[in-house]
Amino acid sequence: MPNPPATPMGTILQLAARHAGAHLDGLDRTSVAATATLEELRARLGVELKSDGVPAEQVIEDLVAATAGGHLGCAGGRFFAWVIGGALPSALAADWLASAWDQNAALYACGPAAAIVEEVAGAWLKTVLELPAEASFAFTTGCQMAHMTCLAAARHALLASSGWNVEADGLGGAPPVRILVNDQRHGSIERAARFLGFGTKALRPIETGGDGRISAAALDRALRSGVGPVILVLNAADLNIGACDDFRALIPAARAAGAWIHVDGAFGLWAKVSPTRRHLVDGVELADSWATDAHKWLNTPKDNGLAFVRRPEAHRAAMTLTASYLETGGDARDQIDWTPDWTRRARGFAVYAALRELGHSGLADLIDRCCEHAATLTLGIGGMRGAELVAAPTLNQGLVRFLDPRPDATGPDHDRRTEQTIAAINATGEAFFSGTTWQGRRAMRISVCNWRTNERDIARTLRAVATALEAS
Repeated sequence: MPNPPATPMGTILQLAARHAGAHLDGLDRTSVAATATLEELRARLGVELKSDGVPAEQVIEDLVAATAGGHLGCAGGRFFAWVIGGALPSALAADWLASAWDQNAALYACGPAAAIVEEVAGAWLKTVLELPAEASFAFTTGCQMAHMTCLAAARHALLASSGWNVEADGLGGAPPVRILVNDQRHGSIERAARFLGFGTKALRPIETGGDGRISAAALDRALRSGVGPVILVLNAADLNIGACDDFRALIPAARAAGAWIHVDGAFGLWAKVSPTRRHLVDGVELADSWATDAHKWLNTPKDNGLAFVRRPEAHRAAMTLTASYLETGGDARDQIDWTPDWTRRARGFAVYAALRELGHSGLADLIDRCCEHAATLTLGIGGMRGAELVAAPTLNQGLVRFLDPRPDATGPDHDRRTEQTIAAINATGEAFFSGTTWQGRRAMRISVCNWRTNERDIARTLRAVATALEAS
């Protein structure tokens, strides 16, 4: 059978644009939760793959129909479950263009404009986040790979100082590296330790108190508890209460002990942009490496993490490679020298667009708005009958829980009530939250980092929560 007749690319893209626009324009009218079941999605999408192709227009129409009800409304203003931003208009459009231009952003030779836009956007980011001008940077798939990039640089630097070439000789026989971590660390730190060959046993959690922060005394004990190379991982906002470690106090002490200091700033690093919240990350610029996400508070599309390393020579040594068929860019920056992936999409276009659309003051306003909305939601829900405030936001994360009204209710009863109430709220389609465990108790986490979230979204969400509590 002959191939289906080719459809002009412009026609297909216009069709996709119409469906995308309808989805985005309908976010206020549709359920934030998915409404299609697992069985429905499998039945719709699991069609027979025939030997003959299908016209492109039909593929797109069928795909839209088959996935209807299977998308979360995380691009909208009433999604508070995880730290997921929406995509700014320019960033989304730039990301579409990046797909259309289809550049392999691995080398300047593969895509000159993609390389230079990344070079420019990286410099802008260092200015916006007030990181050292000499720091290198990398655009990764997300904060997971940003951690791996930064910790690979740390591994190189620490072992090289001990006379060990880890890139050539591997880790067998190398001096063991201790990784001191906040006990409220994100799971991506553990995965990075696994990927890099350290293993999870290298992680040494430092206990924190109710504020989720490492104390100077606890750090001192941890530093003295062993010998050899040390990486210290600090939090610029943990995922539950947005707690930031005391960088100004902890970093000099760790550096005096010879440690490499890495900061998990997946979303909290952006507090540096806000005149009213920057004190929460005071001193964060003193670290050796930083990982964050553009697809969180900068509100680019997904697949956009950022790594920064104070010592470019360690960063490059951990990542770079040479091959006879690779054409280097000469004076230009080749992205493959700084990232763990090879063939990669041109992520810099979306970051460049988002920074230009917002500007410094627009980004600061976005940070502040999200923090204010988080406070309004958390305190509002926490003050409702049947609810309990667990942690008021210091940044954009808050916790509440829901109490079993029975007089003899136990902790596990309150945990079940919390899970049931979250499910009831999400079932309304008016808002979407997720659960977490904080200090041994289940709670509903409230996270706000979407540029679309406004006062109407907050009021609508508060009404939905109140209705769910009254009905239960």
